[in-house]
Amino acid sequence: MRILCVAEKNSIAKSVASILGGGHFRRRDTKSKYIKNYDFDYDFGGQLGDCNVTMTAVSGHLTEASFPPEYSSWSSVPQEVLFDAQIRISVSKNSAPLADNIRREASNADYLYIWTDCDREGEYIGTEISNVARSGNSRIRVLRADFNNLERTHIIRAARNPRNLNQWAADAVAARIELDFRLGAIFTRIQTLQLQKAFEILKKRVISYGPCQFPTLGFVVDRWQRVEDFLPEQFWSIKLQDRRQAKTVTFNWKRNRVFDHLAALVYLERCLEAKVAKVTNVVQKPKTKYKPLPLTTVELTKLGPKFLRISAKKTLEIAEHLYTNGFVSYPRTETDQFDPGMDLQTLISKQTSDPSWGTFASDLLSGNFRNPRSGSHNDKAHPPIHPIAHVTQNALPSQDHWKVYQFITRRFLACCSDHARGAETIVEVTMGDEQFSQSGLTVLEHNYLDVYIYEKWNSSAQLPVYEMNDEFVPRQVNIIEGATTSPTYLTEPELISLMDANGIGTDATMAEHIEKVQEREYVLKRKRKGKGSGAGVSEFVPTSLGVALVKGYDEIGLEWSLTKPFLRREMEVQLKNIEKGQSSKNVLVEVTLTQFRDVFHLTKTRFECLLRRCKEYLEGQ
Repeated sequence: MRILCVAEKNSIAKSVASILGGGHFRRRDTKSKYIKNYDFDYDFGGQLGDCNVTMTAVSGHLTEASFPPEYSSWSSVPQEVLFDAQIRISVSKNSAPLADNIRREASNADYLYIWTDCDREGEYIGTEISNVARSGNSRIRVLRADFNNLERTHIIRAARNPRNLNQWAADAVAARIELDFRLGAIFTRIQTLQLQKAFEILKKRVISYGPCQFPTLGFVVDRWQRVEDFLPEQFWSIKLQDRRQAKTVTFNWKRNRVFDHLAALVYLERCLEAKVAKVTNVVQKPKTKYKPLPLTTVELTKLGPKFLRISAKKTLEIAEHLYTNGFVSYPRTETDQFDPGMDLQTLISKQTSDPSWGTFASDLLSGNFRNPRSGSHNDKAHPPIHPIAHVTQNALPSQDHWKVYQFITRRFLACCSDHARGAETIVEVTMGDEQFSQSGLTVLEHNYLDVYIYEKWNSSAQLPVYEMNDEFVPRQVNIIEGATTSPTYLTEPELISLMDANGIGTDATMAEHIEKVQEREYVLKRKRKGKGSGAGVSEFVPTSLGVALVKGYDEIGLEWSLTKPFLRREMEVQLKNIEKGQSSKNVLVEVTLTQFRDVFHLTKTRFECLLRRCKEYLEGQ
């Protein structure tokens, strides 16, 4: 029996071939310098038994969408005909050598074994590979490996327990590809042609439209507008201060602040008339700082920029490199709960030799282990991101690789630890009718914080002793004045949070959409100015063109503006329904195109709104 195995990347093909071949395989070159064929023998057990195996790979998608040549002219073909034009799905020029290799290797194979990533996109790439293989051997039978990391026993289990490709998941991707291709072409053409004609500065620019990129741009512009519109507003607060046991305690006013100076004076007068403050409540209670949930892709891409100062896209790329080298599990996952049967302690034991966290890992195995928290998400395909093997810093190609690996490992160990524990004292006082409070925290057990260095929880200055019904004359009671501060521009973690909450893109594509709006020069990333903890953080500001596009589409008066998340969020919901078998590809495509026909015709009718806004922001008129 001869088996052709195809992975999504050459690095995964090589790793799997090494595991199944027991470290022995014969390497053959292909027409692509990046893709190799690996030949070895393997006993799959069951009906397959001992087989001659060739393991090879693709480089992501094999195919691309295109319109027939008669639709290629932007100026002579009306954009609206593209709603109904035939779409061709064919092997891309760059992938032609890979497709030829698969056809040739499939021609004398009995089975095709798909080893693409086990997500929605991987299922679609699996169907692309299957179609190409069948063009070289119509009788070849198709199997699919179900795996999520490159640990040896896991790969062997996947090799011996194949499943079928998930056609529903592949259909969801096919629907998304068709819709993004059609809508991108239609709105990119109308925007580009009209704006190039009207503005010299845009003569050589392609004004691209993307169904995910435009809502992403919309979030950036919305925050920018809040910053632009901000006017500081004065406020007043009451400061109550006590001196006791050689300690100064400043109590916080329950009203926090008021925006009427006269009202603040009235409240202050009532306090002064009372002359003394009275302790109305003293509460001493345990305080818990909860350990983090298991790590998902969205969390990784949010926390990479925040904690590691690495962009979301680069953080995910590094995590994928760590995965393909067998150091961490599959980094594209929505799951934030570990399966109850997963052997976490064996994974912990692999970290006991590390000089930084080895002692902590050993302590977990010696009685400090606690079951991880369970979040509310489970994609039923992949576990949370976690380390598979220990690796030293010197064995990784860069400092950034080490930062990402260290973060994933420390997060995992923190998940398997206990919450941090403390004790809190809260003192509430009343002066006149006004209420004030202050609290003091004592951290008793750091627990997970000892390994998870990205969070801090410190004891505050200890409060002096207060007893119920104590009365005291405050050292100071007066009004303090302040002003509201401007909101800040969006940071990458904030932008990803907005995209996640509004269903813009998937956990694996959000970072790519953020990169796209920068590549298209709709958005700029810059370092935040000023002093304090926020200084130096990367933030996003829209370009003049980015602002003009958002303002123009908003002014057109669409029920669902292209720069708002509503249309895309509904599409993502329907894509998930297709993946679950609850809807069909054709229904979604038809319904979505009907919605966008109305959007297109209104855009075409009122395009002067876009022209007017571009004139305002690009030419200052």
